[in-house]
Amino acid sequence: MLIGIVVAVLIYMFGILPLVEAARKAEEEIALKRRVLSKYQEHLQNRDTVQEELDQTLKQYETVQQKLLAGETAQLGSANLQEIVKRLTEKNGISIRSFRILEPKEMSVYRKISLQIDFSPTPSLLNLSQFIYDIEHHEKELMISELDFLALNPRAPNSLQGSLVISGLMKINLDKEKGREQ
Repeated sequence: MLIGIVVAVLIYMFGILPLVEAARKAEEEIALKRRVLSKYQEHLQNRDTVQEELDQTLKQYETVQQKLLAGETAQLGSANLQEIVKRLTEKNGISIRSFRILEPKEMSVYRKISLQIDFSPTPSLLNLSQFIYDIEHHEKELMISELDFLALNPRAPNSLQGSLVISGLMKINLDKEKGREQ
């Protein structure tokens, strides 16, 4: 009888308890996997929405990229900016005395390219205002960061000369920059 009780206790401890523990762990694992599976199903249901948001973000990215100055380096970006300004001055009849490329400024993932121009006396304020309008509304994201005008005759200020600092942004190509440093 004592042997029967010992055998029953041993069967209970080494047979039944491990089976009960294994069943409990399996149920917990099944519940955890069901929660993970429901999260994946929720993500799959939201896939169309996420894809639409991604497409919209990519379109916005492309739009921004088109507004940046072209060029791999700051020198090429400066040349591009100078060419744009030259075309706009010719279009509006503004006579440029000098172009001066200013030091580029790093701004996180963008580089600000600036160009200072000095222009000769302009007989038409309309041409000058159209030139400024064309810069501010150009397809590339250009801005006038400094403006200095001088009226040759303050009593009849119909002829102005002065200088402008025109700036544009270009993307910094981080891969190429890292390649040059190495």
